[in-house]
Amino acid sequence: MNFIIRLFITALVAFGLSKLLPGVHIPDFKDALILVILLAVLNAIVKPILVLLTLPITIVTFGLFLFVINVIIISIADKLMDGINIVGFWWTLIFSLLLSAISSFAYALVEKK
Repeated sequence: MNFIIRLFITALVAFGLSKLLPGVHIPDFKDALILVILLAVLNAIVKPILVLLTLPITIVTFGLFLFVINVIIISIADKLMDGINIVGFWWTLIFSLLLSAISSFAYALVEKK
């Protein structure tokens, strides 16, 4: 049940960010929910492989390359879905950072209750 609540919170945050960021286009909440489910699957399957393959550069950059891996994961989800469009690397990076930060804050608020 907690996982479903987290999915809905993240989808709500993603949909809200699409209304605030001009480079991120998510037409409706249904597309945001599909995006979040796809991101969960990609984070479970593709991200560990990418982290393992890029471990040397991640170590050299003191973990900052993980931001690039997050951008790659969101870009893959963007390419796999017809409903959303994220314009360019920088908008994807900003979207990724804000989605992580705001979702974590929202989880903390929900878990306190």
